[in-house]
Amino acid sequence: MYVYPFISLTLHHKSNKSNHMSEIQTLGVGSRVSHPAYGEGVIVEIDTAAYKVSFIKYGLKHVGRNYKSWDIIEAIPPTNKVTFDDAEQSLVKILRAWADITEVVDLGDKWEGGTMILRPGDTDLKDKEIPIDVFFHKIVMLRDRLRVMEQRINSHKKLSDEDKVNLQQYLTRIYGSLTTFNVLFKYKKDHFVGEKSQ
Repeated sequence: MYVYPFISLTLHHKSNKSNHMSEIQTLGVGSRVSHPAYGEGVIVEIDTAAYKVSFIKYGLKHVGRNYKSWDIIEAIPPTNKVTFDDAEQSLVKILRAWADITEVVDLGDKWEGGTMILRPGDTDLKDKEIPIDVFFHKIVMLRDRLRVMEQRINSHKKLSDEDKVNLQQYLTRIYGSLTTFNVLFKYKKDHFVGEKSQ
């Protein structure tokens, strides 16, 4: 499998204490940053499209790798490599975000052919039966549309950083409200993920 190395760009100095990114630079795990909305934090993981940053006040947050509006307090060179599989997953995310593509998501094996029964509290009323795969398809469509909304918020040019952060927090809460349905997914990578604590 061919491995694509990260490309580091020159960083322009703002002051002796911190640097403001006028060019996109790849940062490594352990780099210290200051975000205009989240405050100071440390990069703890690097995804293909985003940094996972542990902020002192707000816990773990994902920040896009092309984000320019934070200050670099201490830059650590990256040591990770991006594999072909990582690049492929990024491309799928981009296509899903911009083309409104619904990806194929597998229902857990134990739910195949199953039925969801909605039973009213009033015993005079009949139960409502819904095939689980029909219900699951609606959950997947909802998840995909939330992801498209998230991508469009992140790329919107007229929204301020503060507005983007506030909208992202609402979306994170929505994802958290939907984690109950994770039991239906076959693979953990497809799960809803809410807000994580440190």
